[in-house]
Amino acid sequence: MSQLENMDKMQLIINDIMQLPLLKLVICFFIYFIGGYFLYAAIYTAIGAAVDNETDTQQFMLPVILPLILSIYVGFFSVMDNPHGTVAVIFSYIPLTSPIVMLMRIPFGEIAYWEIGLSMLLLYVSIFGVAWFAAKIYRVGILMYGKKVNWKELYKWLKY
Repeated sequence: MSQLENMDKMQLIINDIMQLPLLKLVICFFIYFIGGYFLYAAIYTAIGAAVDNETDTQQFMLPVILPLILSIYVGFFSVMDNPHGTVAVIFSYIPLTSPIVMLMRIPFGEIAYWEIGLSMLLLYVSIFGVAWFAAKIYRVGILMYGKKVNWKELYKWLKY
């Protein structure tokens, strides 16, 4: 009897997997992965251009890592309960959290293509914006070698 119950459970799991939008999920995974990679690479490039040793980077790392941690919490506690809820929808549009939250929303509910497109558009536009800021920081940061940088100084560099 136990073997039959296990086979029924296995069949239910297989049926659930077969009903997932796998093609949409795989395509979105690659697009969001590349976008998220380039976004965070641009952010880390800006941090690397602003400092000259590893100990100075610690003050800039927390604001970069917090959106990643927050998106995982939103995914587990909001998306799984209600993938169309306000918190899940808002965090799937924010470029720093969209690569994780939107990929968690897709299997749990039917997401409109315009929502996915808008989320991707915001992600890729923000890549260019962050890369532009990173270039400005690099231009000034390369001349300020050896100077300890803080947030106020970094803000001044963006104005040059």
